[in-house]
Amino acid sequence: MARTSAGEKPPGAAVSRGGGPDVLRVAAIAVAAAVAGLAAGLVLGGAAAEQVIPGLSDAGTVTRWGLPLSRTAMNLAAAVTVGALIAAAALLPLEGGGTGSGKSAGGRTAGPRLGADAIGYARAASWTAAAWAAAAAATLVFTIADVLGQPVSQVIVDSKLSSYAGQISQGTALMLVVLLAVVVALLARTTTTPAATFGLLVLSGIALLPPPLTGHSASAANHSVAVTGVALHVLAVAPWVGGLAAVGAHALARRDRLEVMSARFSRMALWCYVIVGASGLVNVIARLPDPAELLSTNYGRLALGKIVAFALLGWFGWWHRERTLPALAERRPGAFTRLATVEIAIMAATVGLAVALARTAPPAPATEESAVKSLIGYDMPPAITPGRLAALGQFDFFFAALVVALGGLYLAGLVRLRRRGDRWSPGRTAAWYLGLATILVVTQTGIATYSPILFSVHMVQHMVLNMLTPILLVLGAPVTLALRALKPAAVRGDRGPREWLTAALHSRAVAIIAHPAVATVIFVAGTFVLYFTPLFEAAMRNHLGHIAMSAHFLLAGSLFFWVLIGVDPAPRRLPYPGRILLLFVTMPFHAFFGIALMNLGQPLARGWYTAVDPPWGASLLSDQHTGGAIAWGFGEIPTFIVLIALAFQWYFDDQRQARRLDRQADRAERRRAGRPAGAGEPVAEDDELAAYNARLARLAERDERSRGS
Repeated sequence: MARTSAGEKPPGAAVSRGGGPDVLRVAAIAVAAAVAGLAAGLVLGGAAAEQVIPGLSDAGTVTRWGLPLSRTAMNLAAAVTVGALIAAAALLPLEGGGTGSGKSAGGRTAGPRLGADAIGYARAASWTAAAWAAAAAATLVFTIADVLGQPVSQVIVDSKLSSYAGQISQGTALMLVVLLAVVVALLARTTTTPAATFGLLVLSGIALLPPPLTGHSASAANHSVAVTGVALHVLAVAPWVGGLAAVGAHALARRDRLEVMSARFSRMALWCYVIVGASGLVNVIARLPDPAELLSTNYGRLALGKIVAFALLGWFGWWHRERTLPALAERRPGAFTRLATVEIAIMAATVGLAVALARTAPPAPATEESAVKSLIGYDMPPAITPGRLAALGQFDFFFAALVVALGGLYLAGLVRLRRRGDRWSPGRTAAWYLGLATILVVTQTGIATYSPILFSVHMVQHMVLNMLTPILLVLGAPVTLALRALKPAAVRGDRGPREWLTAALHSRAVAIIAHPAVATVIFVAGTFVLYFTPLFEAAMRNHLGHIAMSAHFLLAGSLFFWVLIGVDPAPRRLPYPGRILLLFVTMPFHAFFGIALMNLGQPLARGWYTAVDPPWGASLLSDQHTGGAIAWGFGEIPTFIVLIALAFQWYFDDQRQARRLDRQADRAERRRAGRPAGAGEPVAEDDELAAYNARLARLAERDERSRGS
């Protein structure tokens, strides 16, 4: 890319008008590729020519083709919206905040703000989010017509849209998408700060999830794995596809800072590629346990086509890193533009193929599912024993991926510190990985197998995730490690991962949530609200609800113990006597909770536990009383661990304070060594011990004068 000349716009300027036709041309190519991939998938998968069974109503050809077309448009608009917001918040350098030039109306230094190009991408996200909402609304209409087996015109005329939209899961999901996309479209028109843009990006990520989670994943043979796999898949595909679209548009429009933007996207795309590959493999295994079905079934052949496209896109990514990024560094963007155009077209075709795959029914299970397997995803296990609790495990993809991610990031931080020659406490490392090990114990072993069918085992899982794992993770000091390991942003005033983390720690939201009173209420009240309302049974009946419940246990416990014994920076710190008092005030509530469970005359979530009641188990009420006893007795373990941790922290804090005062006194003594010391000698403000001694000397001198007079 040529350097800015006298006739060109400076860095950060708006879009060059000369690149508009090129952007539209590539967009048209991408849309055509998506439609071609969709049409090929529908024809090869058999969804384009569904056999109409006599006696059953048919929605017609318009719905048969309109539904996948509208869903493809919805997915493309969603990806482009996410990509535009990522480009605005992360791929382009920010302006202000740290430059020292910007001042707010109150005289304070202005924070980071989006540059001109970034604001342009935020405004573009407003338009694409509106298109996203419109496509989702069209998909909603076609979905209801498809479910009812009636033409679209009849659904609209008979006012069945409002009647059935909230009664089917797909309709509810699409209504959520419309609502969230409209919010993003409205707010993105006025967004000028990176924090607000990041908030819209999070909102867009949430809006991506409802439709795929109500499709085949919810009814797959191993739905617990499929649900997590499809969520990760969608959350990685959207920034990958949308980010490439944003970088390609940036290059075609001949904007500045293309080399910075493409380098950042390349790093993000590598992680997206890994996540897409891993989650896609898990999804294929969950739906096609027999590898031969990749060739013998329509669903398998379409999945195989996606695998080939995925491998081809991996080659494009390697080529970008090896060839086009160095070319961009030498200001030669032509090769990148040509290659990116082809890559965007392949990505769009793959999106169309994915929609066709979603319209194709996966192979039916070889054997009929039992009622229990349809609820929990696997057959009823044998009678519980200590050995089976340890060995008869179930793979939970969500927590397995969480542990791998947290363990890998922590290890990467340790490696960076070691290469730099810095030291890190082995005790903190041991605490962190021991905490991750406890997550694996209660989510991957027999405890996870028996927890959906026995309340007592579920309570063991709850107590560990809520009251033991968080203590170990908090003592591992992951935020402190991240702040030491992450490098500052290369561009002054910009925000990299370290700056985003620092901004989050100093945000008003964290200050409110991390207030000791708020953290305590979340920690205590969350348990009572969950178990003594219908929320508990609703969470047990849905795998996403079960994940949300377990994640709440983990996050609420981590927040509370961060306030008590956290090593990481926090908005406010209680004095050590206050921390001990808070611990002894809070822990009895868990004992009261256990006692309340043991005294209930009716079992909780009766409908769920009646449906999965094992023939070898105790009565529902007896098992619930056992769970209450576990909750009552388990509280002693974290209390003991926290007291020991507080004692050591208090002792070492006193030692650090004493050493600091000694160093100040030594510095003051060395400063006075070169001249006579007098009672009225000025003392350094930071020398507390010397100031105290000088004050005593002045008091003694005043007493002597008063006695002499």
